[in-house]
Amino acid sequence: MEQSEALFPRHRLLGTHVCVSCIMHSPQLRNWERKAAENAKAYRRFLEKADRRQVLPRLPELHEEAFRHADCLSCANCCRNYSPRFKTPDIKRLSRALRMREGVFIETYLRLDEDGDYVVKSTPCPFLGADNRCSVYEERPSDCRRFPYTDEDVLLKRPAITLKNASFCPAVHWVLERLMAPGT
Repeated sequence: MEQSEALFPRHRLLGTHVCVSCIMHSPQLRNWERKAAENAKAYRRFLEKADRRQVLPRLPELHEEAFRHADCLSCANCCRNYSPRFKTPDIKRLSRALRMREGVFIETYLRLDEDGDYVVKSTPCPFLGADNRCSVYEERPSDCRRFPYTDEDVLLKRPAITLKNASFCPAVHWVLERLMAPGT
C-alpha cells in the first residue's frame, strides 16, 4: 500500500497534489476546532442518547464524506495528540520490522499508561515524519489503522474517546455534526 494514505488507509485521501488550504478551510471545516469545543456538550448528549440502529448504518457514508473535506496529511493531529495502544501483535510486528528485540522496542518507544496499555512515551509519535507521513506505515499499530473510528461502532461504544477525538480530528467533528444535523 502506498504511503500517500499515510495516516488513514480506510478512506480515500484526496491525493498529494491537493491544495491543503482549500481542503482544511472548506466552508464545512472552517473554524472546526472552535466549533468542536463549543459543541462538546451537545456531542456528549447526542452520544449518550443515540439510537444505534439509526446511527451505525450511516457511519460508512459519513466517514467517506468527511474525508472528502479533510486532508490527513496536512493535519496529522492524531499523531501529535494521540497515542495508539500497542498490543502484543503490534509490538512483535514493529520490533521485527525495525530489527529490534521486543524488549528494546518497548524500552525505546513505549510506556504503560494508567489502563495498563502500552502507548508511546512522548508526543508527537516518534514515527511521525516531518512530512506528516508515518515511517512505519506498513507495520503501524491496529489502533492507527482504525483511527478515527468514524465508520465503526466505537464511535458510540466509547463516547469519551469520540469526544476526545472530536477535539483534534476534523473528520470526527464532521461526522458528529452531520449526525446531529436536523433532518438528516
